[in-house]
Amino acid sequence: MSQSVTAFAPASIGNVGVGFDMLGLALEGVGDRVAARRTDEAGVSIAEVRGLDGELHSKLSTDPEHNTASIAVRALWDDHGAGGIELKVYKGIPLQSGMGSSAASAVAAAVAANALLETPLATDELLPYALEGEKYAGGGLHLDNVAPSLLGGMILCPPVLLPDAVRIPVPDGVSAVVLHPDLQVNTAESRHGLAQGYSMEQWLSQQGYLAGFITACITGNIPLIGKTLKDVVIEPQRIAAVPCFQAVKDAAERGGALGVSLSGSGPSIFAICESEVASNLAVAMERACRGQGIECQSWVSSLHAPGAHVEP
Repeated sequence: MSQSVTAFAPASIGNVGVGFDMLGLALEGVGDRVAARRTDEAGVSIAEVRGLDGELHSKLSTDPEHNTASIAVRALWDDHGAGGIELKVYKGIPLQSGMGSSAASAVAAAVAANALLETPLATDELLPYALEGEKYAGGGLHLDNVAPSLLGGMILCPPVLLPDAVRIPVPDGVSAVVLHPDLQVNTAESRHGLAQGYSMEQWLSQQGYLAGFITACITGNIPLIGKTLKDVVIEPQRIAAVPCFQAVKDAAERGGALGVSLSGSGPSIFAICESEVASNLAVAMERACRGQGIECQSWVSSLHAPGAHVEP
């Protein structure tokens, strides 16, 4: 049985625009890592948290009561572990970026700790434990970052299906471009600011777009993705917090994007496009963001990005 292990969990696009709290997409090339090792002292502890620069993180706590990684592991360890476990968290996702930063830490920690169990659980069985960590950060049962980070790909994960999450087939030749402006949006505060009531017209429109988008993904109907990747309910309420949003969206649409929206609560902005235009689209989105006086970075990802895994 291993005494130490490191796991990687990818960033993710929550909501995927059209599916608020119900749809998520894993991303290639960016994520968090958590190293876990067995200890003689009972309980779960965090030795250190390091940021994007490799230095000790100035904002994230090493108190196991206040870190999504340790909260997820404690839930798993209480049910299946024995002895103690120590974590080291290496952040690769900017905080409050709308890219599932807290979820990735929880997922990577759960996957690493699971590998130290005498009889590890199946990957999908880790979802409730990773969700315990995400609940601390997000204040509720929101699977749209945790599920794709754990399982990979495009995931349908409305809370009413708990503990299940459904992998949605996606077409080849389609990519996601994610742009992260140098801004922060607090997810919990953003949620509190949302309207509590919506018109029947809004509800029916958004239901139609979600059903059409899922159908388009499953059938590989790329033009239909372009017709249905729309958010008429949540996006209009959140874009004021992201001053570069409209400029970036306009640039992406001119560059051939099938659809553009906020990633999670923002400030990150994502576009779905045919893969052949993805690199140029990323450049255009970055140029538009910087044109608003805001620095940024971007990533291009397949829609088939793998989920969390133990690293060799």
